[in-house]
Formats: sequence, C-alpha cells, structure tokens
Amino acid sequence: MTWSFVLLLIIAAFLKILVTCLPTGVVELLISKFELHLKLSDETATVTIDGKHLEGEDKIQVINDFNEALYLERYYAPLENSVTPVVIDTKRGKNNVRLFVYIYTDRVDVVKKYKKKIVAYRLRSDSLQKHSMLATGDLV
Repeated sequence: MTWSFVLLLIIAAFLKILVTCLPTGVVELLISKFELHLKLSDETATVTIDGKHLEGEDKIQVINDFNEALYLERYYAPLENSVTPVVIDTKRGKNNVRLFVYIYTDRVDVVKKYKKKIVAYRLRSDSLQKHSMLATGDLV
C-alpha cells in the first residue's frame, strides 16, 4: 500500500511539473485553439465589400487593421445591424470561416460563422473606423 501511494505521488508531481512548465510553442497552440478574434493572413483571406472583392493595398490595409483591433466583449444575443458589412472569408485549419464586419463610427461589430456556429463580438479599431471607404454606420 505504501509503494502504491509513493508511486501515485511521484506521478502526480511529474504531471504537475509538466503542466506548469509547458514550452511557449505548446502554450500558444493551446491558446490559439480557443481565441475568439483570430489573426488573418493576406494569402488565405478574401475581403468583399458590397459584392466587390478588394485587392492589393486596400485588402492588406483592411486585414492589418482587423488584426490590430482590440477585442472588447462577446455578445450572446444576435446583433441588429443596419449597415452593409465587410465580408472576410478565410480558413482556420480545415474549416472555412466567414466574418461579417460591421463598421460604425464608435465601434466595430463582428459576426463569425464557422462549423454551423455563430459568434458575435465587438472590437475597437480606430484605423478601421476612420477608413473612409468602410465607415458606413453612424451613431445611433
């Protein structure tokens, strides 16, 4: 009985050390699985505004502004949107992800659709909100 307790104690100590001292790459991989606001790349993302595809500098600017935006909060109820969204299609692993980005003068609302799931959240991005081509909403 004593040997089984000592063996169990050694295994528990080893697991504790393993879990608390994970390498940075492993931690980043685990965190990226659960992050809500994903980072986009220009190669895999397509940006559409009002049915027109953006290319070149405009596309790169929108993607960079979206990547630098600050996450504010998540919504658990559907958003009421009255403006034309910026639609971003991308891949996350094997899954296709579609982002509907609604840009207002005081905030940026994002509706993310993937794997039959819909998640809505709010961002703060001064550069996206001030971009003349994208700012379509007014204060309500």
